[in-house]
Amino acid sequence: MAYTVHQAKTHFSRLLKEAEAGEEVIVMRGTKPVAKIVPINEPAAPKAPFRLMGAYRGRMSWDEDAFDPMTDEELVECGLGYMLDAPLVPPPPRPVNK
Repeated sequence: MAYTVHQAKTHFSRLLKEAEAGEEVIVMRGTKPVAKIVPINEPAAPKAPFRLMGAYRGRMSWDEDAFDPMTDEELVECGLGYMLDAPLVPPPPRPVNK
């Protein structure tokens, strides 16, 4: 459907509804078409990346002691020396006396 610029300004909401319904709306300046209003297609929702279970089997390795606790020297060397003085378990909350 074709409309003049004045008609398009006056009835812009209606033209948008027509475009949403799938119609092609042409805006004309005199007899010359200058713009087209068309619906925007919704982009497809991004798919989760494909993950192949077991894809890295046999390609990764580690030493047997990789998951052992760190020694005090290793903690200091890695910049985690502040953990030496921290309690392993937080103290239980004190009961509130009323």
